[in-house]
Amino acid sequence: MTIDKPTRWSLDILFPSPDGPEFKKALGGLDRKVAKAEKSRRLLSPRISAAAFLKLIRQLEEIRSLARRLAAYAELHFCEDTQNPAAQTKLANTEQHMAEIENRLLFFSTWWKALPAAPARRLLALSGPYRYYLEQIRRMAPHTLSEPEEKVINLKNATGARALSTLYQAITNRYVFDLEIDGVRKQFSRAELTVYTRSPHAAMREASYRSLYSVYSREGPILGQIYSALIRDWRTENVRLRKFASPVAVRNLANDLPDKVVHLLLEVCRSNAPVFQKYFELKARKLGLSKLRRYDIYAPIASSEKQYSFGRAWDLVRRSFEAFDPAFASLAERVLADQRLDAEVRPGKRDGAFCMSVLPSLTPWVLTNFQGRAYDLATLAHELGHAVHALLAEDLPLFTYDASLPLAETASTFAEMLLVESLLKEETDGAVRRDLLFRQVDDAYATIMRQAFFALFEVEAHDAIGRGASVEDLCATYWENLQAQFGGSVELTEEFRWEWAAIPHFYEMPFYVYAYAFGQLLVLALFRQYQAEGAAFLPRFTRILSAGGSASPAAILKRAGIRIERAEFWQGGFDLLAQRISQLE
Repeated sequence: MTIDKPTRWSLDILFPSPDGPEFKKALGGLDRKVAKAEKSRRLLSPRISAAAFLKLIRQLEEIRSLARRLAAYAELHFCEDTQNPAAQTKLANTEQHMAEIENRLLFFSTWWKALPAAPARRLLALSGPYRYYLEQIRRMAPHTLSEPEEKVINLKNATGARALSTLYQAITNRYVFDLEIDGVRKQFSRAELTVYTRSPHAAMREASYRSLYSVYSREGPILGQIYSALIRDWRTENVRLRKFASPVAVRNLANDLPDKVVHLLLEVCRSNAPVFQKYFELKARKLGLSKLRRYDIYAPIASSEKQYSFGRAWDLVRRSFEAFDPAFASLAERVLADQRLDAEVRPGKRDGAFCMSVLPSLTPWVLTNFQGRAYDLATLAHELGHAVHALLAEDLPLFTYDASLPLAETASTFAEMLLVESLLKEETDGAVRRDLLFRQVDDAYATIMRQAFFALFEVEAHDAIGRGASVEDLCATYWENLQAQFGGSVELTEEFRWEWAAIPHFYEMPFYVYAYAFGQLLVLALFRQYQAEGAAFLPRFTRILSAGGSASPAAILKRAGIRIERAEFWQGGFDLLAQRISQLE
């Protein structure tokens, strides 16, 4: 397949247009399916037959499938142009409708959580592929409110937390940033500006970061109020009403990870900050600097960054997958063949990158903002890795299709490592090879240490807001977080006090970020196994990915001989990184 420019996706397989009769008809069909399911409420008792129980589960799955199709279309349509008022309205109205649907179906989860242990065990034993999904619902029982209260919260979230998160996206995606290029002052989107934060020229890196944070610091008081409101909402609902032990415990339970495992992961990361501090000191020497500035964290070691056309980038990623496993490459190719990849940079489009897996029967949608840098190659490989992960789980029912967050980054991060290994084998220019090796550690920093310290900040921020902290207090907390992360190895400047306001995950998915550190350290262990075993590793890796969300992360990984409750497992990843850094010297 020949590709000459970044592609755009098609949403036609979901719905042909946002205002067409198909979308409205599907909404009506969803309401009818829900009304039919509601009639099954009278069957719910400890004596319900296994056949009737499974029939209801499949009914609910059919409803969830149609609801996800509708919600995904509204979200993806909005991401195409976040400044489109009609798309904003479509998304808000769809989310409101989904909240109402969720309320009408609450009767099942409320009954299932309250069911006594003996009949629950009987039904679980006969639930087949739905067992883990049902077990997960019951784990939420201690934190579940009455059905009327749950309905109020669902409606509140549609116009409260989710609306604030969408508002943050709409506000920040309209930002433009001024930067002088060759004597001409130009305006850029954030995705376009990011290119210059990795410039080989120190003055350009500084200017781009200053431009970025001049906007976020100016808008910081408003963005800070949005973040504070989201934290208060999260804390009120989950700590005060649902009685979770802490704000982060909510995400841990959703991830099916014990609090102690997450605490262990973050503490091992915190204690290994000197590993990257040593790297930053080394990088400063390679760049001819007495000390690395925060502007220089991602500076290339080579004097100029190699550029890639989109067609060349696609081919490099595909071939790196194929060298690992032709089936891996074939699954990635489905994303392009099925028109599910939007890689263009254009005004209003959502910044960053993601992969959305809608249904097991549908190839996932992938969004990137491709601009020809090695960083964009890695992003493309990462998001296609997510798509491959989802496609390997396509035989699972919808309720166990989605991998838990800790394992969601496994294939994506592994895909990035495959790409780097492939590039190193093909590259003959010594300067470019050296830059790739340094970039690999840069990416490890960005994925492990940076994300772990983001999570540590979130813990502190949620506690601080709970004590009545101000937006300026959040800036002070983040500044202390940066100082602990970098020690004396990096020179910090004041504009980075506002960096937290520029992190969408804080607003959209609280405590999501530790999954990146989890995933990268896990993949370091898996990649070491692959290098040692070659083709013999493939079946084990495929089993991990094909498991989707059908078991807990600990259970899935234990089958591969990985014990996440042990500090030495996490430390092993840092030991490997320390060895690589020593080799760079």
